[in-house]
Amino acid sequence: MPASADRMEDLYIRYHYRLRKYLQLKVDKQTAEDLTQTTFVKALENRHAFRNHASPFTWLWRIASNTLKNEYRSKSRKREQYTDLDRLENRFVSCEFANNVEIRIDVGSAIRKLNDTDREILALHYDIGCTLKEISEIVGLKRSTTKNRLYRALAKLRTDLADLEEGPASIPLFQNFLFMDRPAPAHAAQVREDLLGGLGSGVERVTARLRHQPAEKLTIQIYPDLAAFHRAVGEPDAPDWFMGVIDGTTIKIVSPLNPGPAHTYRSVLQSAVHLFTILLVKQVNPISPKWLYQGLGGYEAGLMTKEHIRRSIRKTVECDEVPTFEDLEDDSWDFERKKGFQYAYTLAEYILRDYGEEGLNRLIRTPADFEDALRCSEPEFRSRWIKFLKAHYA
Repeated sequence: MPASADRMEDLYIRYHYRLRKYLQLKVDKQTAEDLTQTTFVKALENRHAFRNHASPFTWLWRIASNTLKNEYRSKSRKREQYTDLDRLENRFVSCEFANNVEIRIDVGSAIRKLNDTDREILALHYDIGCTLKEISEIVGLKRSTTKNRLYRALAKLRTDLADLEEGPASIPLFQNFLFMDRPAPAHAAQVREDLLGGLGSGVERVTARLRHQPAEKLTIQIYPDLAAFHRAVGEPDAPDWFMGVIDGTTIKIVSPLNPGPAHTYRSVLQSAVHLFTILLVKQVNPISPKWLYQGLGGYEAGLMTKEHIRRSIRKTVECDEVPTFEDLEDDSWDFERKKGFQYAYTLAEYILRDYGEEGLNRLIRTPADFEDALRCSEPEFRSRWIKFLKAHYA
């Protein structure tokens, strides 16, 4: 029977979200919403064509797909581009391990190794929530064939899925994708213990020191290798030492198992604490100076030994060429060349030694007022810091 107007309203309520989510795999969020609205307008206009032998979702999906194809053709003529499912760089699975902290593992590299149909089946089942019957109608395969292909695709992705009717378990996915090139269970268990234990203790320590609890859930996205991380953050030509960044309330970082030539397994784990500290300082005060948040991040993470810092900055300290606070605000790659990370570390170390956590917290919250925060002027503070450097790092 043709679908009535009332039935169409019911279909809109039931399927609007799923259709929009599917289209967002292909296009940007706003375009997906526009195409979803267009889909339901066309469905209403052609409701007489609906027959009960097809499921409502697959009928709407075909209208949405044709609408999307028309948009592709239109944009192609205008030389505009959309993001297609085949070109999605990053896909994630999630695992919560602490209050307000979630780890997301990039599985895009593994998914891209699957063929087009298997990727579509996975997306429809897990991203959109389609049943096997709906998927089989969409991809044009028997239900049994669709089920087998879904199972084989999951096996290729090395997941531990007990029941096809249930979503993938977060923990098995987390275990398999983070450590996909190191299958030994004992080794994988140790890596998980190191990552979760080290970061968990770092989260507790830093939140206590800064007297601040994150207002929103923090997400840590882990990428399989340095190249994937650089592409994901839009810096394909970045130096090898660049392996982590903050984006809003998300920490993006390379896998500790593939850190690249400039880092080690341990330094990547430490960098997660470094970035978390930076994120928290910026939550306390978004305009905190770079030397303050970078310095405290490096100090909390223990990324550098004092001997390494001493070797790095001894000459400039001895020659009275210590950078100014303005120099340490450099957001270019030159920050590393200027030994900005080392000098920022010593600033955090000095503040905590001579002014304690009270002084640190006051300075984070009022960085432009040294008199109020540290009971001295900025020039006086700089002079005292340089004396500290000469005593400990020259």
